Amino acid sequence: MGEFGDFEEVKEEGQEEQQVSEEQKEGRVRLPKGRELIGVIVQRYGGNRMEVQASDGKTRNCRVPGRYKRRLWLRPKDIILIVPWEDDDSKGDIIFKYKGSGLNQLRKRGLLNFVDTETF
Repeated sequence: MGEFGDFEEVKEEGQEEQQVSEEQKEGRVRLPKGRELIGVIVQRYGGNRMEVQASDGKTRNCRVPGRYKRRLWLRPKDIILIVPWEDDDSKGDIIFKYKGSGLNQLRKRGLLNFVDTETF
């Protein structure tokens, strides 16, 4: 019995205590889906073109599509997400740039093994 009597804590619907696993607490990171690949920028060619080393071992000439041009500011050694072209597998589009905690989560999951991570 408590100080004020034998009362039960009243909880409203949907307020149950949630047991969250450690993996869910870390946060969310965008992972490759379907044909998407993780890559690292090796060299910029100018304009919106750059050379990218992809996780499948191929080097691709990638571009930034117009809708992402102002949103993505890319430099060499940035970790990115690319989509290879259906027509030509040696080319692709850059659709996402990983930053900060997203990079740490990719390292923990072992998705950056193809890159020398000491340089980042």
